[in-house]
Amino acid sequence: MAMTAIPPAVCTLVLAWRVFEDTPIAVAANRDERLDRPSRPPGVSGTDPRVLAPRDVEAGGTWMGVNEHRVFAGLTNRWLDTDREPERSRGLLVDAVLQADSATAGFEMLRSAVAAHTYDGFNLLVADRDRAILIEYDGTLRHREFDPGVHVVVNTGADGTYELPAVRESIARTQGRNADRVRTTLEPEPDESAAEWLTRGKTVLGDHDYGVCIHGDGYGTVSTSLVAIGADGTVDYRYADGPPCRTEARRVDNQV
Repeated sequence: MAMTAIPPAVCTLVLAWRVFEDTPIAVAANRDERLDRPSRPPGVSGTDPRVLAPRDVEAGGTWMGVNEHRVFAGLTNRWLDTDREPERSRGLLVDAVLQADSATAGFEMLRSAVAAHTYDGFNLLVADRDRAILIEYDGTLRHREFDPGVHVVVNTGADGTYELPAVRESIARTQGRNADRVRTTLEPEPDESAAEWLTRGKTVLGDHDYGVCIHGDGYGTVSTSLVAIGADGTVDYRYADGPPCRTEARRVDNQV
């Protein structure tokens, strides 16, 4: 896939779902992208529902966000052997899912959107306090239900189950190994809080030994998001507008 065709997406997404009693959803995620692709940091949009999400200026949509119903959605590209011919940006799928009042409703909205339009391959995670669903699309829509625990989603799949496209088999295999190492490292420590886990998550996502903080020629890791959705409905979104290895994650003032 040419770099100019890459849509907005998270490329490493770590979810701790129903791991922490007071924080059923905790997410640490890196976005990898062209360095010159314009975007806006997280802000609130919409009124019914209100949505807190960053914005892709070039193609529209977003790569992740949370709405006033405490539904979270996050997108990664999915590497395929051949590019599809999409009618719409995959970032618009996240917008569609974030109109839902539950993860189940978001899944149904996604199914409708995919039936109506053509998209390139993707992995899309939608979660609330009751359900966490990973939807995988390579021309055929499939989904997995996540159990409580730590999960890592990357371009090739999640949690040790990866598909290796022949056109980039070597890098895909390496990505899977890196994702497995991140997942093992980010298993919660005894008495660790969600806030402490997220801090550790950012450190891991910025540690070059794990291979998920990328610096390339015109392409690389451009931001990190840390999201905590509390059992009491509070949302804490922290955003690093730059590579996590050298950029502080600051709390977003406009909370949903």
